Amino acid sequence: MTQSPLKSPCGRITYRAEDHARHAIDRAMDMPMSVMSRIYMQYDAARIMQAAQALDADAARKAGPLAGMLISIKDLFDEAGQVTAAGSTILRAAAPAKADAPVVARLKAAGAVPCGRTAMSEFAYSGVGLNPHTGNPGNARDPSRISGGSSSGAAVSVALGLADVALGTDTGGSVRIPAALNGLAGFKPTQAAVPLEGAFPLSQTFDSIGPLAPQIATCAAVHAVLSGTTAPQTPEHRPLRLAVLQGPLMGGLDAQVTADFAAALTVLRAAGHEVIEVELPELDGYGDVNRIVVATEAHAIHAHHLDGLKIQGDPRVLQRIMSATGFGESDYPDKLAHRARAMAAFHTLADGIDAFLLPTVPTVAPAIAEVDADFDRLNALMLRNPSLVNFLDGCAATVPMQRAQRLATGLMIFAPGGWDWHVLDIAARCEALLQ
Repeated sequence: MTQSPLKSPCGRITYRAEDHARHAIDRAMDMPMSVMSRIYMQYDAARIMQAAQALDADAARKAGPLAGMLISIKDLFDEAGQVTAAGSTILRAAAPAKADAPVVARLKAAGAVPCGRTAMSEFAYSGVGLNPHTGNPGNARDPSRISGGSSSGAAVSVALGLADVALGTDTGGSVRIPAALNGLAGFKPTQAAVPLEGAFPLSQTFDSIGPLAPQIATCAAVHAVLSGTTAPQTPEHRPLRLAVLQGPLMGGLDAQVTADFAAALTVLRAAGHEVIEVELPELDGYGDVNRIVVATEAHAIHAHHLDGLKIQGDPRVLQRIMSATGFGESDYPDKLAHRARAMAAFHTLADGIDAFLLPTVPTVAPAIAEVDADFDRLNALMLRNPSLVNFLDGCAATVPMQRAQRLATGLMIFAPGGWDWHVLDIAARCEALLQ
Protein backbone atom coordinates (compact mmCIF):
# COMPACT_ATOMS: atom_id res chain seq x y z
CA MET A 1 0.00 0.00 0.00
CA THR A 2 1.44 3.39 -0.97
CA GLN A 3 1.91 5.82 1.89
CA SER A 4 1.25 9.51 1.51
CA PRO A 5 4.21 11.84 1.17
CA LEU A 6 5.67 13.67 4.15
CA LYS A 7 5.96 17.43 4.29
CA SER A 8 8.91 19.11 5.99
CA PRO A 9 8.69 22.27 8.16
CA CYS A 10 10.06 24.28 5.23
CA GLY A 11 7.32 23.15 2.86
CA ARG A 12 9.46 20.65 0.91
CA ILE A 13 7.68 17.43 -0.04
CA THR A 14 9.46 14.15 0.65
CA TYR A 15 8.30 10.57 0.22
CA ARG A 16 8.11 7.99 2.98
CA ALA A 17 10.72 8.40 5.71
CA GLU A 18 12.11 5.04 4.59
CA ASP A 19 12.62 6.31 1.04
CA HIS A 20 14.18 9.54 2.24
CA ALA A 21 16.52 7.65 4.57
CA ARG A 22 17.51 5.20 1.83
CA HIS A 23 18.43 8.08 -0.49
CA ALA A 24 20.63 9.66 2.20
CA ILE A 25 22.24 6.32 3.02
CA ASP A 26 23.01 5.71 -0.66
CA ARG A 27 24.70 9.10 -0.75
CA ALA A 28 26.71 8.21 2.36
CA MET A 29 27.72 4.84 0.91
CA ASP A 30 29.09 6.63 -2.16
CA MET A 31 31.45 8.59 0.08
CA PRO A 32 34.96 7.22 0.58
CA MET A 33 35.31 5.52 3.97
CA SER A 34 38.18 7.88 4.77
CA VAL A 35 35.74 10.81 4.45
CA MET A 36 32.85 9.22 6.35
CA SER A 37 35.08 8.21 9.27
CA ARG A 38 36.03 11.84 9.79
CA ILE A 39 32.45 13.10 9.66
CA TYR A 40 30.91 10.44 11.90
CA MET A 41 31.93 8.73 15.09
CA GLN A 42 29.23 6.15 14.34
CA TYR A 43 27.05 5.63 11.26
CA ASP A 44 24.74 2.61 11.32
CA ALA A 45 22.67 2.40 8.12
CA ALA A 46 20.51 -0.45 9.48
CA ARG A 47 19.69 1.53 12.61
CA ILE A 48 18.72 4.56 10.51
CA MET A 49 16.45 2.46 8.28
CA GLN A 50 14.78 0.85 11.28
CA ALA A 51 14.07 4.27 12.75
CA ALA A 52 12.62 5.49 9.46
CA GLN A 53 10.43 2.40 9.09
CA ALA A 54 9.21 2.80 12.66
CA LEU A 55 8.23 6.38 11.89
CA ASP A 56 6.30 5.33 8.77
CA ALA A 57 4.32 2.92 10.94
CA ASP A 58 3.53 5.51 13.63
CA ALA A 59 0.69 7.78 12.55
CA ALA A 60 1.08 10.16 15.49
CA ARG A 61 4.80 10.80 14.98
CA LYS A 62 4.36 10.94 11.20
CA ALA A 63 2.06 13.90 11.74
CA GLY A 64 4.75 15.66 13.81
CA PRO A 65 6.35 18.97 12.83
CA LEU A 66 9.67 17.34 11.87
CA ALA A 67 8.23 14.19 10.27
CA GLY A 68 10.82 12.34 8.21
CA MET A 69 13.57 14.87 8.78
CA LEU A 70 17.00 13.23 9.04
CA ILE A 71 18.98 14.73 11.91
CA SER A 72 22.59 13.92 12.73
CA ILE A 73 23.44 13.87 16.43
CA LYS A 74 26.66 15.29 17.84
CA ASP A 75 28.63 12.66 19.74
CA LEU A 76 28.08 14.31 23.13
CA PHE A 77 24.30 13.68 23.28
CA ASP A 78 22.96 10.59 24.99
CA GLU A 79 21.08 8.18 22.74
CA ALA A 80 19.69 5.03 24.32
CA GLY A 81 22.00 2.11 23.52
CA GLN A 82 24.81 4.33 22.21
CA VAL A 83 28.09 5.29 23.88
CA THR A 84 28.49 9.02 24.49
CA ALA A 85 32.20 9.48 23.77
CA ALA A 86 32.22 13.28 23.28
CA GLY A 87 34.89 12.98 20.59
CA SER A 88 37.33 11.30 22.97
CA THR A 89 38.99 7.90 23.22
CA ILE A 90 38.88 7.78 27.01
CA LEU A 91 35.06 7.53 27.05
CA ARG A 92 34.68 4.99 24.24
CA ALA A 93 34.62 2.08 26.69
CA ALA A 94 31.86 3.69 28.79
CA ALA A 95 28.52 1.95 29.17
CA PRO A 96 25.91 2.89 26.55
CA ALA A 97 23.39 5.52 27.57
CA LYS A 98 20.25 4.10 29.17
CA ALA A 99 17.97 6.82 27.83
CA ASP A 100 17.85 9.55 25.23
CA ALA A 101 18.78 13.08 26.20
CA PRO A 102 15.60 15.19 26.51
CA VAL A 103 16.44 17.05 23.28
CA VAL A 104 16.88 13.77 21.37
CA ALA A 105 13.61 12.45 22.80
CA ARG A 106 11.82 15.64 21.74
CA LEU A 107 13.18 15.37 18.20
CA LYS A 108 12.07 11.76 17.88
CA ALA A 109 8.62 12.56 19.26
CA ALA A 110 8.32 15.29 16.62
CA GLY A 111 9.03 12.78 13.85
CA ALA A 112 12.75 13.33 13.25
CA VAL A 113 14.93 10.33 12.37
CA PRO A 114 18.41 10.27 13.99
CA CYS A 115 21.02 9.47 11.37
CA GLY A 116 24.49 8.97 12.81
CA ARG A 117 26.65 10.39 15.59
CA THR A 118 28.86 13.16 14.27
CA ALA A 119 32.53 13.78 14.97
CA MET A 120 33.58 16.75 17.06
CA SER A 121 36.50 18.41 18.78
CA GLU A 122 37.39 16.40 21.86
CA PHE A 123 35.01 17.40 24.69
CA ALA A 124 33.81 20.27 22.43
CA TYR A 125 36.86 22.29 23.50
CA SER A 126 37.93 24.08 20.32
CA GLY A 127 36.48 26.25 17.59
CA VAL A 128 38.40 24.79 14.66
CA GLY A 129 37.15 21.19 14.66
CA LEU A 130 40.45 19.32 14.66
CA ASN A 131 40.55 15.95 16.42
CA PRO A 132 43.70 13.78 16.46
CA HIS A 133 41.65 10.66 17.32
CA THR A 134 39.18 10.74 14.42
CA GLY A 135 40.93 12.92 11.87
CA ASN A 136 39.71 16.28 10.66
CA PRO A 137 36.50 16.67 8.64
CA GLY A 138 37.44 18.89 5.72
CA ASN A 139 35.36 21.93 4.87
CA ALA A 140 32.44 21.05 2.59
CA ARG A 141 33.62 23.65 0.05
CA ASP A 142 37.34 22.87 0.24
CA PRO A 143 38.46 19.73 2.12
CA SER A 144 41.93 21.17 2.67
CA ARG A 145 40.37 23.79 4.97
CA ILE A 146 38.87 23.38 8.44
CA SER A 147 35.21 22.63 8.97
CA GLY A 148 35.10 24.70 12.14
CA GLY A 149 34.16 23.30 15.51
CA SER A 150 33.38 21.97 17.79
CA SER A 151 30.33 20.69 15.87
CA SER A 152 32.56 19.79 12.95
CA GLY A 153 31.00 16.60 11.62
CA ALA A 154 27.56 18.10 12.29
CA ALA A 155 28.08 20.91 9.78
CA VAL A 156 29.68 18.71 7.14
CA SER A 157 26.93 16.08 7.42
CA VAL A 158 24.36 18.72 6.44
CA ALA A 159 26.48 20.60 3.91
CA LEU A 160 27.16 17.36 2.00
CA GLY A 161 23.50 16.34 2.03
CA LEU A 162 23.89 13.37 4.39
CA ALA A 163 21.38 14.86 6.85
CA ASP A 164 18.67 17.51 6.67
CA VAL A 165 19.72 19.15 9.92
CA ALA A 166 22.29 18.59 12.66
CA LEU A 167 22.00 18.81 16.43
CA GLY A 168 24.96 20.66 17.90
CA THR A 169 26.12 22.49 20.99
CA ASP A 170 27.48 26.00 21.31
CA THR A 171 29.71 27.04 24.25
CA GLY A 172 31.67 29.71 22.40
CA GLY A 173 30.43 29.41 18.84
CA SER A 174 30.42 25.67 18.22
CA VAL A 175 27.17 25.79 16.21
CA ARG A 176 27.72 29.12 14.47
CA ILE A 177 31.39 28.73 13.49
CA PRO A 178 31.00 25.49 11.49
CA ALA A 179 27.66 26.68 10.11
CA ALA A 180 29.23 29.88 8.81
CA LEU A 181 32.34 28.19 7.39
CA ASN A 182 30.27 25.59 5.52
CA GLY A 183 27.61 27.88 4.06
CA LEU A 184 24.82 26.93 6.48
CA ALA A 185 22.44 28.64 8.86
CA GLY A 186 22.78 28.00 12.58
CA PHE A 187 21.11 29.09 15.80
CA LYS A 188 22.41 29.45 19.36
CA PRO A 189 19.48 30.01 21.73
CA THR A 190 19.40 31.68 25.10
CA GLN A 191 21.02 29.04 27.31
CA ALA A 192 17.96 28.37 29.47
CA ALA A 193 15.67 27.89 26.46
CA VAL A 194 16.73 24.29 25.76
CA PRO A 195 17.40 21.62 28.43
CA LEU A 196 21.05 20.56 28.77
CA GLU A 197 20.46 17.24 30.54
CA GLY A 198 21.93 14.28 28.71
CA ALA A 199 24.53 16.38 26.89
CA PHE A 200 28.14 15.86 28.00
CA PRO A 201 29.12 19.26 29.42
CA LEU A 202 32.03 21.57 28.74
CA SER A 203 30.88 24.58 30.80
CA GLN A 204 27.66 24.83 32.76
CA THR A 205 27.84 28.60 32.44
CA PHE A 206 28.11 28.79 28.65
CA ASP A 207 26.84 25.52 27.10
CA SER A 208 23.76 25.78 24.88
CA ILE A 209 22.10 23.52 22.31
CA GLY A 210 21.08 24.47 18.78
CA PRO A 211 20.61 23.32 15.17
CA LEU A 212 22.59 23.69 11.95
CA ALA A 213 20.64 23.54 8.67
CA PRO A 214 20.63 24.83 5.09
CA GLN A 215 18.00 27.48 5.90
CA ILE A 216 17.12 29.43 9.02
CA ALA A 217 13.46 28.30 8.70
CA THR A 218 14.59 24.75 9.41
CA CYS A 219 16.60 25.96 12.41
CA ALA A 220 13.47 27.71 13.68
CA ALA A 221 11.35 24.58 13.25
CA VAL A 222 13.89 22.50 15.16
CA HIS A 223 14.29 25.14 17.86
CA ALA A 224 10.52 25.11 18.42
CA VAL A 225 10.75 21.39 19.19
CA LEU A 226 13.92 21.64 21.28
CA SER A 227 12.60 24.52 23.37
CA GLY A 228 8.94 23.53 23.50
CA THR A 229 7.96 27.02 22.36
CA THR A 230 6.29 28.45 19.27
CA ALA A 231 6.98 31.47 17.13
CA PRO A 232 4.71 34.50 17.43
CA GLN A 233 1.85 34.19 14.95
CA THR A 234 2.16 37.69 13.51
CA PRO A 235 5.76 38.95 13.57
CA GLU A 236 6.10 42.63 12.68
CA HIS A 237 7.72 43.26 9.32
CA ARG A 238 8.40 46.93 9.85
CA PRO A 239 11.79 48.46 8.97
CA LEU A 240 14.45 47.38 11.45
CA ARG A 241 16.98 49.29 13.49
CA LEU A 242 20.16 47.21 13.43
CA ALA A 243 23.44 47.94 15.18
CA VAL A 244 26.99 46.96 14.29
CA LEU A 245 29.07 46.51 17.44
CA GLN A 246 32.25 48.50 16.90
CA GLY A 247 35.67 47.85 18.46
CA PRO A 248 38.06 44.89 18.34
CA LEU A 249 35.36 42.53 17.01
CA MET A 250 35.43 44.41 13.71
CA GLY A 251 39.21 44.22 13.48
CA GLY A 252 41.34 41.65 11.69
CA LEU A 253 38.74 40.80 9.03
CA ASP A 254 40.14 39.24 5.88
CA ALA A 255 39.39 40.68 2.45
CA GLN A 256 36.43 38.43 1.64
CA VAL A 257 34.71 38.84 5.01
CA THR A 258 35.24 42.61 4.79
CA ALA A 259 33.67 42.72 1.32
CA ASP A 260 30.84 40.33 2.14
CA PHE A 261 29.91 42.16 5.35
CA ALA A 262 29.95 45.56 3.61
CA ALA A 263 27.78 44.16 0.82
CA ALA A 264 25.34 42.68 3.37
CA LEU A 265 24.96 46.04 5.12
CA THR A 266 24.38 47.72 1.77
CA VAL A 267 21.60 45.25 0.96
CA LEU A 268 19.97 45.77 4.35
CA ARG A 269 20.06 49.55 4.01
CA ALA A 270 18.69 49.36 0.46
CA ALA A 271 15.76 47.36 1.81
CA GLY A 272 14.86 50.25 4.11
CA HIS A 273 16.49 49.08 7.34
CA GLU A 274 18.55 51.45 9.48
CA VAL A 275 22.09 50.30 10.33
CA ILE A 276 23.92 52.21 13.04
CA GLU A 277 27.21 51.77 14.89
CA VAL A 278 27.37 51.28 18.67
CA GLU A 279 29.93 50.37 21.33
CA LEU A 280 29.75 48.37 24.56
CA PRO A 281 32.73 49.23 26.81
CA GLU A 282 31.81 46.46 29.27
CA LEU A 283 33.06 43.93 26.70
CA ASP A 284 36.64 44.83 27.52
CA GLY A 285 38.34 41.66 28.71
CA TYR A 286 35.48 39.30 27.85
CA GLY A 287 37.93 36.84 26.26
CA ASP A 288 39.67 36.37 29.60
CA VAL A 289 36.31 35.89 31.29
CA ASN A 290 35.37 33.11 28.89
CA ARG A 291 38.79 31.48 29.08
CA ILE A 292 38.89 31.38 32.87
CA VAL A 293 35.27 30.36 33.40
CA VAL A 294 35.29 27.58 30.79
CA ALA A 295 38.67 26.18 31.86
CA THR A 296 37.68 26.21 35.53
CA GLU A 297 34.44 24.37 34.87
CA ALA A 298 36.01 21.93 32.41
CA HIS A 299 38.77 21.10 34.92
CA ALA A 300 36.14 20.23 37.54
CA ILE A 301 34.28 18.03 35.05
CA HIS A 302 37.40 16.11 33.99
CA ALA A 303 39.30 16.04 37.31
CA HIS A 304 38.64 12.33 37.85
CA HIS A 305 40.39 11.22 34.64
CA LEU A 306 43.15 13.77 34.09
CA ASP A 307 45.85 11.09 34.36
CA GLY A 308 44.15 9.15 31.59
CA LEU A 309 43.85 12.23 29.43
CA LYS A 310 47.59 12.80 29.72
CA ILE A 311 48.01 9.47 27.92
CA GLN A 312 44.96 9.30 25.64
CA GLY A 313 43.73 12.87 25.29
CA ASP A 314 44.20 15.58 22.69
CA PRO A 315 47.24 17.50 24.03
CA ARG A 316 45.73 20.83 22.98
CA VAL A 317 42.51 20.15 24.84
CA LEU A 318 44.39 18.91 27.90
CA GLN A 319 46.50 22.08 27.91
CA ARG A 320 43.36 24.22 27.97
CA ILE A 321 41.82 22.15 30.78
CA MET A 322 45.03 22.25 32.84
CA SER A 323 45.33 26.03 32.47
CA ALA A 324 42.79 26.24 35.31
CA THR A 325 45.47 25.13 37.80
CA GLY A 326 47.21 28.47 37.31
CA PHE A 327 44.26 30.70 38.17
CA GLY A 328 43.99 32.66 41.38
CA GLU A 329 41.36 31.88 43.99
CA SER A 330 39.28 34.96 43.16
CA ASP A 331 39.59 34.75 39.37
CA TYR A 332 36.49 32.63 38.77
CA PRO A 333 34.00 34.61 40.92
CA ASP A 334 35.47 37.89 39.70
CA LYS A 335 34.95 36.89 36.07
CA LEU A 336 31.36 35.81 36.73
CA ALA A 337 30.71 39.20 38.30
CA HIS A 338 32.25 40.93 35.26
CA ARG A 339 29.92 38.90 33.05
CA ALA A 340 26.86 39.88 35.07
CA ARG A 341 27.70 43.58 34.71
CA ALA A 342 28.19 43.22 30.96
CA MET A 343 24.89 41.37 30.54
CA ALA A 344 23.05 44.19 32.30
CA ALA A 345 24.79 46.80 30.14
CA PHE A 346 23.92 44.85 26.98
CA HIS A 347 20.22 44.79 27.88
CA THR A 348 20.37 48.56 28.41
CA LEU A 349 22.15 49.13 25.09
CA ALA A 350 19.56 47.00 23.26
CA ASP A 351 16.72 49.36 24.18
CA GLY A 352 15.48 50.75 20.87
CA ILE A 353 17.58 48.35 18.77
CA ASP A 354 16.07 45.32 17.03
CA ALA A 355 19.27 43.28 16.75
CA PHE A 356 23.03 43.52 16.54
CA LEU A 357 25.21 42.49 13.60
CA LEU A 358 28.77 41.20 13.20
CA PRO A 359 30.59 38.85 10.87
CA THR A 360 30.16 35.42 12.46
CA VAL A 361 33.87 34.71 12.04
CA PRO A 362 36.55 37.19 10.94
CA THR A 363 38.00 35.11 8.08
CA VAL A 364 37.09 32.38 5.66
CA ALA A 365 38.05 28.87 6.77
CA PRO A 366 41.84 28.63 7.15
CA ALA A 367 43.75 25.62 5.85
CA ILE A 368 44.01 22.61 8.14
CA ALA A 369 47.79 22.72 7.80
CA GLU A 370 47.82 26.39 8.79
CA VAL A 371 45.74 25.68 11.90
CA ASP A 372 47.98 22.74 12.84
CA ALA A 373 50.98 25.07 12.74
CA ASP A 374 49.33 28.05 14.51
CA PHE A 375 46.57 26.50 16.60
CA ASP A 376 46.33 28.88 19.55
CA ARG A 377 46.05 32.04 17.46
CA LEU A 378 43.63 30.68 14.86
CA ASN A 379 41.45 28.86 17.37
CA ALA A 380 41.10 32.11 19.33
CA LEU A 381 40.32 33.99 16.11
CA MET A 382 37.53 31.59 15.12
CA LEU A 383 35.99 31.87 18.59
CA ARG A 384 36.39 35.62 18.99
CA ASN A 385 33.13 36.99 17.60
CA PRO A 386 30.65 34.20 18.37
CA SER A 387 31.90 33.68 21.94
CA LEU A 388 30.82 37.26 22.70
CA VAL A 389 27.19 36.08 22.60
CA ASN A 390 27.83 33.26 25.08
CA PHE A 391 29.56 35.76 27.36
CA LEU A 392 26.42 37.90 27.27
CA ASP A 393 24.04 34.90 27.50
CA GLY A 394 22.43 36.19 24.34
CA CYS A 395 20.86 34.40 21.42
CA ALA A 396 22.29 34.45 17.90
CA ALA A 397 21.76 33.18 14.39
CA THR A 398 24.18 32.97 11.51
CA VAL A 399 23.13 33.05 7.85
CA PRO A 400 25.34 32.82 4.76
CA MET A 401 26.48 36.14 3.32
CA GLN A 402 28.99 35.06 0.68
CA ARG A 403 28.33 35.53 -3.00
CA ALA A 404 28.23 32.57 -5.39
CA GLN A 405 31.34 30.47 -5.99
CA ARG A 406 33.11 31.80 -2.92
CA LEU A 407 34.25 30.26 0.33
CA ALA A 408 31.51 30.60 2.91
CA THR A 409 31.14 33.53 5.29
CA GLY A 410 28.40 34.23 7.82
CA LEU A 411 26.37 37.19 9.05
CA MET A 412 25.67 36.93 12.79
CA ILE A 413 22.42 38.43 14.07
CA PHE A 414 22.25 38.55 17.88
CA ALA A 415 20.39 40.07 20.80
CA PRO A 416 20.01 39.73 24.58
CA GLY A 417 18.80 36.53 26.17
CA GLY A 418 15.10 35.84 25.76
CA TRP A 419 14.87 37.39 22.30
CA ASP A 420 15.14 34.02 20.54
CA TRP A 421 12.11 34.21 18.25
CA HIS A 422 12.77 37.84 17.47
CA VAL A 423 16.32 36.97 16.35
CA LEU A 424 15.09 34.02 14.28
CA ASP A 425 12.58 36.26 12.52
CA ILE A 426 15.17 38.93 11.75
CA ALA A 427 17.63 36.26 10.57
CA ALA A 428 15.01 34.92 8.15
CA ARG A 429 14.47 38.41 6.78
CA CYS A 430 18.22 38.96 6.37
CA GLU A 431 18.64 35.54 4.76
CA ALA A 432 15.93 36.29 2.18
CA LEU A 433 17.56 39.59 1.27
CA LEU A 434 21.08 38.20 1.04
CA GLN A 435 20.02 35.28 -1.13
